[in-house]
Amino acid sequence: MEKKAGLSIATRITRIEVQNLGKSMRDKSAAEILRWAIETYGERIALASSFGAEDVAIIDMMSKIDRDKTRVFTLDTGRLNQETYDVMDEIRKKYGILVDVYCPDHHELESMLRTHRMNLMYDSVENRKLCCEIRKVHPLDRALRNMSGWITGLRRQQTFTRSAIDKIEIDSIHNDIIKINPLADWDNDMVWSYIKQNDVPYNKLHDKGYPSIGCEPCTRAVEPNEDPRSGRWWWESSAHKECGLHWDPAKIK
Repeated sequence: MEKKAGLSIATRITRIEVQNLGKSMRDKSAAEILRWAIETYGERIALASSFGAEDVAIIDMMSKIDRDKTRVFTLDTGRLNQETYDVMDEIRKKYGILVDVYCPDHHELESMLRTHRMNLMYDSVENRKLCCEIRKVHPLDRALRNMSGWITGLRRQQTFTRSAIDKIEIDSIHNDIIKINPLADWDNDMVWSYIKQNDVPYNKLHDKGYPSIGCEPCTRAVEPNEDPRSGRWWWESSAHKECGLHWDPAKIK
């Protein structure tokens, strides 16, 4: 049985293995962690990209490690900004990679819109979460159904709900597959320094005061002294705003 880094490729990684792996790779660079992930899992691991600053930096790193094995997927909610589609095309052209696009199930979407108004997210937190679930969470479930792991651009600095993430984790929601957060310990300056130094295409909304970019009706620009995540679901008062993609009940104490 083939093994790499002490892990069996043929078996699902265990929590103990992840804990040991996390300790051994705690001080590894983002590029080193990505190299390990690609060499270990190949096409069985992919980056979930919304084409924000963190994601495009990771795409650049992955393409330099092994362009042929660089796998990227995105969730097209149907309500993204044009600038997001623009950078998606720029990335495809520059790196010559395929991007798998997952859209909401049309039956679920039609049912939701038949029951609620188009902008149901403004009516209540419950409705907003329903919209996120149908447009994002369910497509993610389909994208990860046959995967051994996924890569994200999550950083501890982004928000309180992400302050304790590890570089390598178990995703208990998706059948205990591995979840890689190679930029977990990066700050915002590190992300933008990498983008500028490597001439990485990025979403032009970042230049217009959008540090975090989601769906067009759910994202606004922020002022220099505002929290970077305050532009997401800006009409809600909760400090723990997430769409559900990275919610893991196993980590709630």
